Formats: sequence, C-alpha cells, structure tokens
Amino acid sequence: MNMRKTLLRTVLAAALVLGLFVTANATSILIPMDNTQTDHLKAYGVTFKALERSEKAQWLLNYRGGSFLIDYSPEVVNLCLLAGVSYEEISSGTVADIFRQIEVENMERVELEKAPTVAVYQPPGHEPWDDAVRLALEYAEIPYEMVYDEDVLKGALDEYDWLHVHHEDFTGQYGKFYAAFATAVWYQAQVKMNEDKARELGYSKVSEMKRDVALVMKDYIRRGGFLFSMCSAPETMDIALAAEGVDIVPREFDGDPVDPDAQAKLDYANCLAFENFQVNINPLVYRRSNIDTYPDRMMRFVNPTDDFFYLFEFSAKLDPVPTMLVQDHVNTVTGFMGQVTGFRKSLLKEHVVVLGQPDNYDEVRYIHGAFGRGTFTFLAGHDPEDYQHMVNDPPTELTLHKNSPGYRLILNNVLFPAAKRKERKT
Repeated sequence: MNMRKTLLRTVLAAALVLGLFVTANATSILIPMDNTQTDHLKAYGVTFKALERSEKAQWLLNYRGGSFLIDYSPEVVNLCLLAGVSYEEISSGTVADIFRQIEVENMERVELEKAPTVAVYQPPGHEPWDDAVRLALEYAEIPYEMVYDEDVLKGALDEYDWLHVHHEDFTGQYGKFYAAFATAVWYQAQVKMNEDKARELGYSKVSEMKRDVALVMKDYIRRGGFLFSMCSAPETMDIALAAEGVDIVPREFDGDPVDPDAQAKLDYANCLAFENFQVNINPLVYRRSNIDTYPDRMMRFVNPTDDFFYLFEFSAKLDPVPTMLVQDHVNTVTGFMGQVTGFRKSLLKEHVVVLGQPDNYDEVRYIHGAFGRGTFTFLAGHDPEDYQHMVNDPPTELTLHKNSPGYRLILNNVLFPAAKRKERKT
C-alpha cells in the first residue's frame, strides 16, 4: 500500500512539473473553434475582451473552424476558464507548424487590431430576448449601446464601428401587422410612440422619419461603418431607400392614399442590395415586397427538418472578408423563420456576394456587400434557435445553445470590424 502511495505521489508530482513546464514554454493561447470547443459563443467574447486589453490576436480562417490565436497571458487564461471556453497553451514551435499549414492550405491569418464599438438600433424598453443579436452580445458578454431614431438623426452613429438593425420597418408601416394586431395594446403603443417622436422631430409622417434614418445608415456605411441586419430590416431599408420622395404607405398607416404611380417611381439605384422588386401596398396583407420569399417558400419547406442552408467556401487568401463571415464548425445551418425568412436571389444586385443559400431555389439567406468605405451584411430570419418565433414566445436560452452554428454567424459579424483594414479585399 505504501509503495502504491509513493508511486501515486511520484506520478502526480511529475504531472505537475510537466504542466508547469508546458505553461512556462507557452507563447500563445489557441482557442479552437471546431467541434472540440465547449462554448463557441463565449469564445468570441473572450477574444473581444482580449482585444479590449490590447492583447495581440489573430483569426485563423478555416483552421479548426476559424480558431483564434492570442498571445499568452495569465489574464487570457483566466478569461477562458471563467467563460468555460476550451483553450490550448501552445509553444512557438507549435505556432510555427500551424502557420506552415496555413500557408499551403485554403487558410489565412487575419490580425485583429482592436475591439469594435457596437451599437444596436432598437426602441427604448425592448427586452434583449426580442433580438437575437442582443441575446448573442449579452451571452458572450460583449458590450454594446442602444440607439434609436433621434440618436441616429443627431449623428450618434459616428461613435460606433458596428451597427445592428433587427426587425425594424423603415417604410413606416409598423411591420404590416395591421390586419392581425390593429387592436392589440402593444401595437397601438408602438404606433403612438413613433407618431409622437416623428412630430417631435418635425416630421408629418413616421414614414418620412424612418426614410431619413435609413438614409443616415446608408451614409454611415459609405463613410466606413459596418452594418449587420436581420429579419425585416434588410428588406424594408432598401424599400425605403428606393421610395425616397414616393408615397408607398396605405391610408391605414399614414392617413393619405398611396401614390398611384408608386411602383413606377421606385429608384433601385438608391438601394444597397436589391433591385427590380415589387412593393405590396395592400394594408391587409402581411407582406412588404417580393424580396421576401414567403409564402412561395412554404411549398418547398413544408417540414422544418428540410429547412436548412449551405455556407459557401471562399478563398481565404483572396477573399478574407466573406471567409471571415462564414467561419463555422459546420457548413450546413438549420433554417429559421422571421418577418423575412429568405431573400429572393433573382432580385439581388450584381455586386452582392451570396454567403449562404438553400439548394436549387431562388432564395438566399445570408448576403454581403460593400458600399463606399464600409460594408453591409444581411442574414434572413429572426432567431437561429427559434424556428418560428411568434409574438409573446418565451426567450431563447443561449445556455442551451452554446455551440449554435447560426449564432456563430452573428458573432462573426461582431468581430469582423476588428480585422486589420489592409487584410480586407472586398
């Protein structure tokens, strides 16, 4: 028995010495993002916090699911431990081996410079669970600030590198919920809030205020901002931009009729991503335009288990921007619905890059484009882990979805502005 105890002590001592030796020789921390990662979503938060601390970090595109490499420090180790994020302490020799592999394969190293400043456009009082991006930011513990119409119109976007917009209706039609929810207390409160704010800011109509907000956001992109948008916002922003100076809003929403020649007067040159679309001016129809593939897509995706889309593979060295945006530990993502569930592929502008789409269908789910010095990225659907999100549904608990491929797409976009500018070849 004593011999066994002595042997056990010897083994434990050797393991301790070996552990100290490995730590002493570690020069970097590798945060793997393949299927070995225990919490993919918090891994982005750890990397973000490391950048806030001015730690040197790199995004290893296509290496083990888009892993992160950070200079070794006890503080970063503690961040990983506290967040429950898998990490590996590696030596300079191992780093050199990784770099050699990256040089010869479809991989790339992207230097991450600084943690971006993040803003979320959403009305005051809205809970985080109503926006998948706010859920992701809060779960990953990435700081953000809220902005809304008055802030945007007064120039607040100048303070932020990255802006998110979710289920906003920039056409001033309140999501076209009129037929189903005109008598609902929450809907009436939303209408009153917007009408009061429009009057306060000197507008006669909510649609005019929302149009100007869309124009400011477009200019934000032109001057170098990064816009990430989901749900109805991508569609309604382009509709509002195309309809500048044209009344496309039915009487039920703004008190006067639609311009009878509205469709012919749309200017698609003003749009970011879409062109040649048809607007729907029926107030009783829950549809804003044919950019949204609903209800056509329902004939294809009758069973939710058949609803998924593929992420495209790009050349990491030639196209690092789209490669960053599709980093994931899988290449197939489960579909999810929203006020806009899919974008019609045939209505995309020529310069727009498709990042993800279903098989053989006139629909795309994930797109990206450049405008001026900045970029926009649109992801269709409302919540990657809530297939058919409905009003008053319970919130998504991300503790149950730590390795969500769909939520990873969101967080790719949050970290994307941290990449060194010269690496971008969009």
